[in-house]
Amino acid sequence: MIELKPLHPDHIDAALEKAERYRLLNEPRDAESICLDILAIDPENQTALIILLLAITDQFGQHVMDTKTALDIVPKILGEYERHYYTGLVYERKAKAILERGSPGYRSRAYEAFMEAMSHFEKADPLSQADNDDAILRWNSCARIMNQEHLEASVETREQELLE
Repeated sequence: MIELKPLHPDHIDAALEKAERYRLLNEPRDAESICLDILAIDPENQTALIILLLAITDQFGQHVMDTKTALDIVPKILGEYERHYYTGLVYERKAKAILERGSPGYRSRAYEAFMEAMSHFEKADPLSQADNDDAILRWNSCARIMNQEHLEASVETREQELLE
């Protein structure tokens, strides 16, 4: 196994800028790698954790969806609002990737993922600052996609809801 070289602690800010730039250039694997280098020397770096989560979810449409790895980052993020918001984002991106793939049973799986995302956005909204409507904007985006795609719960989910 090839041993990784450590990032110099004084270079974290520049590395964060590069990670964000790679995300914007649609190079999420490079952004992910940079964040892992940062977290190796500063495990609680909030910006690196968030960029890492976003870089992982950027890959949902391209590779196997690694929702567990993305969700494992969430407890390390400070702030209840942020934890709900980014959990919602993971599920929203999962739902969109499911729709893009179109595999058997995808419509009900996308519905479930969107509903999970919306649940977290609803929990985040009252915790947000007065000038921050991000959770509402994301919730509305999910709702619009669900309406446009005519997504519904599976028969099994509807039957279970009736029993509850």
